[in-house]
Amino acid sequence: MIPQDSFVIVAPVEPDRTAKLRALLATMNFPDRRGFADPRNAVFPFGAFDTIHFARFVVLADNTLADRAYYPGAAAEEALPVYLCFMVDCDGDAGELMEQIGLKAEAGLREIFRHCKGFGESTHPLDFMREHRVQPRTSYVNWIGRTVADIRHEARLHDLLRDALGQTTARDPQLLRAELKQRVRLDPPLQKIPPVSIAWRLQDLAHFLLPIATALLATLLAVWLAVLATAACWRLIGIWWTMLVVAIALVLLVLLVVRCLAVLRTHEQTDPIVPQPHDMRQLRDYEDHDVSNQYTAMGSIKPGRFRLRLEIAILCALNWIARHICNRGALGRISTIHFAHWSPFLDDNRRGFFCSNYDGGHEAYMDDFINKAGFGLNFSFSSFIAYPTTAWLFARGAWLEQDFKRFQRHHQIPTDVWYKAYPGLTLQDLARNSRIRNGYEMSTMNDDEIRRWVAEI
Repeated sequence: MIPQDSFVIVAPVEPDRTAKLRALLATMNFPDRRGFADPRNAVFPFGAFDTIHFARFVVLADNTLADRAYYPGAAAEEALPVYLCFMVDCDGDAGELMEQIGLKAEAGLREIFRHCKGFGESTHPLDFMREHRVQPRTSYVNWIGRTVADIRHEARLHDLLRDALGQTTARDPQLLRAELKQRVRLDPPLQKIPPVSIAWRLQDLAHFLLPIATALLATLLAVWLAVLATAACWRLIGIWWTMLVVAIALVLLVLLVVRCLAVLRTHEQTDPIVPQPHDMRQLRDYEDHDVSNQYTAMGSIKPGRFRLRLEIAILCALNWIARHICNRGALGRISTIHFAHWSPFLDDNRRGFFCSNYDGGHEAYMDDFINKAGFGLNFSFSSFIAYPTTAWLFARGAWLEQDFKRFQRHHQIPTDVWYKAYPGLTLQDLARNSRIRNGYEMSTMNDDEIRRWVAEI
């Protein structure tokens, strides 16, 4: 299995070059499909790199800076920069892919990055990318180990089997399968899925165990200190006074929890209501060029340490869940997202952005989230200015459907260039093709298994 990786480059754009940069990025797309990348475009030929699943160039021009004026501690700031984001989801080590890109696409990257601050004539694009690479706070991969090569080979196998099925005359399941396998010979043949490296397994295990071990050690330490303190009090002041001290400590702990909840609720009840105008006409021009779509959104975090710390804690937890639990076809009950990233916070933790690649139309994507994971939306985005009012973090928020849809459209940014390595295929197609491959490679199958396999074809 080859695990997936990503890199995200974020660099500030020179204020007077934003329009020129966008005009250049527009040349990388198909003429009749706005924002949909031509894999063979002259600036950056995405198709030349066979490990890239999805990629995008997007000018992060924040639509929502005026919303900051509704918060006394976050007045609108005209000086906040516009950024260029270059994001890639790939197979294998992203650092190695960056090196290949820096060598093979140097001329195109120079043409793009010359619009950014700090990129001079003598600057090498690879050095610039390394300097401006940022680590997402949370990343999601639909199926760890499913490579671009596997996807393309399995889709080709499915096409050949479907064509062969129309030419067969056998009705006995065993004879039918034998005839299909005789007719269909892939060239080159399907590659065996390689084992995962020991280094990656150890790193993944460490990432899995670290928060569990930290929480366990912290709990044991707290219990041990409590026992020592209780024993010391017992010797010094006797059992009854010790029981009183323990009772007071428990009351203080409960009061601390209540205080945190009260602060959360106070924030929720006092957050101003921010109007969310939006014009969907331009956004729709960038959508529905394929069975999959892109989404990019940017906004400001509500002022204050409480909201920032809460958001950081939530995203750390989501990153752990996405990597170790939701990595086999679904994020919770949502099975239409290929890759997604919650960015690091920009401008001294004042702003952040979110990117995803998903199947279907935008409206269905939002409905899927609202109906199946509204609480997850509340967790992830309620610390951003203008998010619909939540109740105790779980309730309301995203379930105020129209308010939430206005919020996310107002924060959405047109994705200037978006590349998908396997157009026309959804995640359901990828899963079905994998099952077809498994059936093709099995040495023996009983009649019922063959009928189910043929039905997939």
